[in-house]
Amino acid sequence: MHDDASDVERPDGAVATPREPRDRAASAGRPATGNGTGRARYAFLGPEGTFTEAALLQVTDPTEAELVPCLDVITALDLVRRGEADFAVVPIENSVEGGVNATLDSLATGAPLVIVGEMLVPITFFLVAREGMTLEHVRRISTHPHAWAQCRGWVAEHIPGAVHVPATSTAAAAALLATDQEAPGFDAALVSPLSAEKYGLQVLDTGAADNPHAVTRFILVARPGYVPEPTGADKTTLMVHLPDNEAGALLSMLEQFATRGVNLSRIESRPIGDSLGRYSFSIDAEGHIAEERVQATLIGLHRVCPTVRFLGSYSRADGHRPHVRPGTYDADFRAAREWVSRLLAGLAV
Repeated sequence: MHDDASDVERPDGAVATPREPRDRAASAGRPATGNGTGRARYAFLGPEGTFTEAALLQVTDPTEAELVPCLDVITALDLVRRGEADFAVVPIENSVEGGVNATLDSLATGAPLVIVGEMLVPITFFLVAREGMTLEHVRRISTHPHAWAQCRGWVAEHIPGAVHVPATSTAAAAALLATDQEAPGFDAALVSPLSAEKYGLQVLDTGAADNPHAVTRFILVARPGYVPEPTGADKTTLMVHLPDNEAGALLSMLEQFATRGVNLSRIESRPIGDSLGRYSFSIDAEGHIAEERVQATLIGLHRVCPTVRFLGSYSRADGHRPHVRPGTYDADFRAAREWVSRLLAGLAV
């Protein structure tokens, strides 16, 4: 019988109630005093007005925290590694373009970092320009490459022949347009609604995107030292290397999840970088490291894979609760261990 009340999800349908604190700094268990002011420092992909800032505003009040805009994802994460920021907010996945390689690769290498939360931001693009510019005169459009990939169909239809001028972020292009610089090198920019508002630019179109349902997933990253409490709707993110030149290595890795009833919500391969043809796998698994089936999976991965990097267990932004297969509840694992203990003790079974 599965009657243990400490299970995250029980067979009788009872579940733990997720906690949704406004300030994830508190939920991540980190003191907000790294800069001596009592205010947590959040590094993020800047400048002001990016979609990343919109994600950041979901987890903290800017009047109670120190916001540190960064030129790129790697810089934001390295500030946390060096202790110059308490948290970083960076994009990790887009529903149209897939994984954000800079984030995946930076988390997979260097000093360890852990994900302590995630946020979802609907992606809507505005085409903006300086006052007096008209759509028919736009020839060069600046934005981040990920944004361009999500708008190039719209651009081809509405502004045939327009070319892309890469920017470090959507807001960086808007910020340059808002300066007094006479020739910024482009005529218009594809930006977030937040950027259009913050920089006071003329809006040429409010629906400049190929997919109106696009969503980007952002993560809240901290240094190791604390794992958020399980909520019943959680993810565990891992980076896993496979053994070299071993037939069935990928199947063996995936079996560690399947045999414990742990579903994967994302799996992506990334080159390890030390030689051609060697790849690691970035994985999101449904569940929390506090749960028995996830712990058993990690033990299995540790046995069969040369490298396993734990990148955090944290509450899902969409609140989705996994289906727990019979035989993989916490109580099932505990009952099995107790049975083996009785066998070792020579007790009747």
